[in-house]
Amino acid sequence: MTATLSAADTGMSFALSGDQRLIVQHVREYCRAEIAPKAAEYDRSGEFPHGQLRGLAELGLMGATLPEAWDGAGLDSVTYALCLEEIAAADASVAVIVSVQNGLPEQMLLRYGTDAQREKYLRPLARGEQIGAFCLTEPGAGSDAASLRMRAEREEGAWVLNGSKAWITSGGQAETYLVMARTGGPGARGVSCFVVEKNTPGLSFGRPEEKMGLHAAHTTTVTFDGVRVPGENMVGEEGQGLIIALASLDAGRIGIAMQALGIARAALEHAAKYAAEREQFGKKLKEFEGVSFKIARMAARIEAARLVALKAAWLKDQGQPYGKEASVAKLLASEAAVDVTRDAIQIFGGNGYSREYPVERLYRDAKVTEIYEGTSEIQQLVISRAVFAEYAD
Repeated sequence: MTATLSAADTGMSFALSGDQRLIVQHVREYCRAEIAPKAAEYDRSGEFPHGQLRGLAELGLMGATLPEAWDGAGLDSVTYALCLEEIAAADASVAVIVSVQNGLPEQMLLRYGTDAQREKYLRPLARGEQIGAFCLTEPGAGSDAASLRMRAEREEGAWVLNGSKAWITSGGQAETYLVMARTGGPGARGVSCFVVEKNTPGLSFGRPEEKMGLHAAHTTTVTFDGVRVPGENMVGEEGQGLIIALASLDAGRIGIAMQALGIARAALEHAAKYAAEREQFGKKLKEFEGVSFKIARMAARIEAARLVALKAAWLKDQGQPYGKEASVAKLLASEAAVDVTRDAIQIFGGNGYSREYPVERLYRDAKVTEIYEGTSEIQQLVISRAVFAEYAD
């Protein structure tokens, strides 16, 4: 890992502070010792990584950017992003659970929740006593989030939710769900946000999806059958739900970019080590330009995408707009992860196609970073709109 961006009086700097270096080094050492050795086992079994999450909670990473007043670690966005890269380099399944928790339910409650909601939900989330989930996608509403159909009807001071959500990370494992449901007419302004607890009657979960990768990060449908929540469980104002969700996705996209970079970096490290050891035609693989040039381009793409992601995190820390940069980071990092892991398999040759080596798992884990929290096509839409707003007459 190289030096990165941090705030300074004169603007951006590429130097990490002493505290940042210590934090990231500590997280790297923990992840390499406690998470990475178990990643293949959890990939095969599909077991939810409770133990790894408890260990990360002890490091403060389940509430990394929450203020200490709410039992969070109070990390800046740049430091948290670098920590997330370390987690993803060890096990991408663990990283996405951490990323979703920090980037979506916690930030939504912190920014839009009441003090009572923060007191009740943020503290156990920050301490890792609970897992949080984000419920936006539906079977018929993916990229077109404004077309969601799940409804919430007002009833005697409460809200009754009916419908279903799809592809929910930590579904069935999470205790706290931030749910978007329609309280008004069609379109974005008819959606509101609610916090729903796992033990609420009428709430049920499907079996974990059988996915290409990220086997230890459970993804399920979530069904709401007459789920009744008190009126005070609305987050923000009525009709503000989609605004809350989409605004929070900007932070989430930085997290997914760092997850993708962690996957790509792990693949690069494995490929470089293999190329330095493996011999063919009487030479090490690294001595063939066809291999060494491939390694060079892998490294260049990772470095370039990391700089954009950390710029987005830095802008967030400065309180400046960062939506376009977050989308650029997710687009570039996710594409880099898919390409780098594919090239790593090619360097390994037939061994790369075997589950005895880690690069095939990294390839499978990488693909979804181009899909969730906004597909690459959606990122290009966000970026192009920002460009036209800046340059068009």
